Formats: sequence, C-alpha cells, structure tokens
Amino acid sequence: MADPAAPAAPSGEPPAPRVRLSRRGVLVLCLLGALIAGSLGWLVFVSSALDVRSVAVQGLDSGRLSQDEVARALGGLRHGPLARVDLAEAQRRVQSVPRVAKAEVWRGWPHTLRVKVTERRAVASVRTDDGRFAQVDAGGFTFATEAAAPAGVPVVDLQLGQQANDALAVFDRQALVQAAITVAAGLPPEVAKQAGAVQVHSYDDVRLQLAGGVTVRWGVRSGPRARPWC
Repeated sequence: MADPAAPAAPSGEPPAPRVRLSRRGVLVLCLLGALIAGSLGWLVFVSSALDVRSVAVQGLDSGRLSQDEVARALGGLRHGPLARVDLAEAQRRVQSVPRVAKAEVWRGWPHTLRVKVTERRAVASVRTDDGRFAQVDAGGFTFATEAAAPAGVPVVDLQLGQQANDALAVFDRQALVQAAITVAAGLPPEVAKQAGAVQVHSYDDVRLQLAGGVTVRWGVRSGPRARPWC
C-alpha cells in the first residue's frame, strides 16, 4: 500500500538519474583543485605579480619626519611579494627611527605596504656641551639634536648653586635634567608655549620662565601679584 504522505511522482516522467563519479573522476577533480591552489600560492607568495611597489605612510604631522625616511627604515622589506612581508619586523624597523614613538604596519592589497606612525613630541630641549639642543620627549628619550630649540618648547637650563653642586653625588646632572623634563611634560599646552626655559637651581628648586617675565616656581607664580599657580 502506498504511503499517502509521500509526494507523488509526475505522471509520465521518469525519475531523475543520480550522478556518480568514478574513482578516476574523483582523482581528476583532486588534481585540478591542487593545481589551482598551487597556482594561487605561487602567484601570491612567489611571483612578482603581487610585489610591494609602494609604501604609504600616515601620521606625518610635524613635517620633520619624511615618508622617505620611514620607507628607508624598512630596507629590503619594501621589495618582493607583499604576502611574505614580516609585519612584526617591519613594525620593529619603523619604530627604530628615533622620531617614531609607535608604528602600525599592514598590507594594502595588491601592491602597497601601509604604515601608520605616531611621532615623538618634544616637551623640552636640553642644551648640549657643543651648544646644540637635544629634543626630549615626555619619557626622557632624546630623539633629535638640532642647532636651535623648536618653537614653543622650553629649554632646560641648569643654573646650579653651591648646595646643588655639593649634592651632585646624590642628585647628579642627569637626575636634575630629568626632573626638569618631568615638570615640562606636565605643563598644559597653552602654558608650555609661553615657557622659554625650565631653570634648575637644585633638586628642589625648578623654575619656569614664562613670557612677560613671569616665573613659576614649583607651583607658585611670582611677579607683581604673586599668587598660587593653578
């Protein structure tokens, strides 16, 4: 007796035949798939069809770091298949550039290696023994030395008195400079632009010389109307 729930076959039409592959057919399909995969792998990882042809750099805001300088840091990674670029090594090389604080590198298919940099920002300049100015970031890292201090960046000036000189065995010059850098790094941007110098007289006497002759000494502003700095 026929199952009433089973769909009825159209009258006069034979059932559709099932397609079955022979072992040889399966083997041919497998070989064809392997050939396609191998060709794609060769195209991407070996051939020059998808080579690196350009380096695009983002984040060059200061005008002091050029795209060419970043590209040169990549060295041989700028050549060869894009898929084979070691992105971690590329990031490490870009971050070895003194002016670069942080870098991100990724692939921009089909031919571009893309780099995003965060530049170091000078919070102070330190006068060197030869009269030049070393630019220092908030972490105390010296990343550039130039003939003049950048505009809007205070200059660290050691003006040590006898007491400070006597205490150099405990608070050496590097520690005093770092104290001044810490003060400069904590300045609001609008105040930093007015600061011509950060004068260090001793480990507990750091003074900011602001535009207009105003002096800030460890949180106290002195002048015609001295009042607490806030």
